[in-house]
Amino acid sequence: MKTQDDKKLNNPVWFSLLETHQNFAVDYDSVKFYHPDYCPFGGFEKGNAIAKSIDEYSEMVDSFFIVGEKPELSNLLQLNKELVCLQMIVYNPIDIAINDAIVKLTDKHIDDLYELVNLVQPGYFKKKTALLGNYYGIFKNEELVAVTGERMQMNDFIEVSAVVTHPNHTGKRYAKQLVVHTVNEIFKQNKTPYLHVIEDNSGAIQLYEKLGFEIRRKISFWNITKQI
Repeated sequence: MKTQDDKKLNNPVWFSLLETHQNFAVDYDSVKFYHPDYCPFGGFEKGNAIAKSIDEYSEMVDSFFIVGEKPELSNLLQLNKELVCLQMIVYNPIDIAINDAIVKLTDKHIDDLYELVNLVQPGYFKKKTALLGNYYGIFKNEELVAVTGERMQMNDFIEVSAVVTHPNHTGKRYAKQLVVHTVNEIFKQNKTPYLHVIEDNSGAIQLYEKLGFEIRRKISFWNITKQI
């Protein structure tokens, strides 16, 4: 069943920091950012004058992202690149067998989680990102080889994130099982799972579509750095 107010997904950072994740916000009223120790993402509502606030946030972190509409920047900052993602959503639990043991990760796993995600997807995942939601892993011979978890959270939606498998362990359906587990755990919270995937990552998109995800829209992650 489709959640009524899915238009909040057009501005996921803003509404996550307005709702469930407000305690993680650096809030300038016109633009809201996650504290950079947790996630270097910001969002704003269209029509807000935001350049000065973005300048202030840039004093806290060298590189960060605005998610959604293209931001206007002062001459202190530059738009480094635009990452165009597909925002995908799933409306029903996934009925697929899970054959590998999945472990809910705890504080003792944070270093291993941080190292694995940054090995495969460097630059997004901070040591404290794991505190934004639940993260799950598959271990082989006591080594963490695949993970998936929850990042941005609103009242009605939770983002599935960090779908990562160690390069030495790909092709074993670990990511598929972890996404199924994470999605179903989100539904148990009476929330709807969604995710973001780079638009040219055809392998991941095909996997998500097979699991029942639908493409909702394209959404841009604007990477911002200081002027050189």
